[in-house]
Amino acid sequence: MRPFKVLGIQQIAIGNESKSKLEKFWVDMMGLEKTGTFRSERENVDEDILRMGKGVHAVEMDIMQPVDPEKSPKVHEPKLNHIGLWIDDLPKAVEWLTAQGVRFTPGGIRKGAAGYDVCFIHPKGNEEFPLCSEGVLVELVQAPEEVVRGLGI
Repeated sequence: MRPFKVLGIQQIAIGNESKSKLEKFWVDMMGLEKTGTFRSERENVDEDILRMGKGVHAVEMDIMQPVDPEKSPKVHEPKLNHIGLWIDDLPKAVEWLTAQGVRFTPGGIRKGAAGYDVCFIHPKGNEEFPLCSEGVLVELVQAPEEVVRGLGI
């Protein structure tokens, strides 16, 4: 039996060569609130963190551009870069999924841009870990206690 629960969508991440174009649409036209920024040379990302909704039902939207478009990862390819899922017990999820043959990206569990512990399921499998998210990068995000209580399934 699976020792963890997916509680809901934590985030959607969209990439582009220019995050100012994304900001024009998502902030100026759609009214999402900018709540922070994150930049990492190592992860080749310059992003703004937006929010839609309130409280435990809020969903984060990250609009991203590469620090260097010639380097990897190419956060603007594909445009829908990844989705993030709230997980009630991230360490148990990673342990169980790994034992089932799910492939994760390098880096393990670490602090993400919004300050939560995160890790990523690889979009492509390999010989050692044949199970994957089949073409879409998936971020697993440790839900804080108020989200676990509010969205507990």
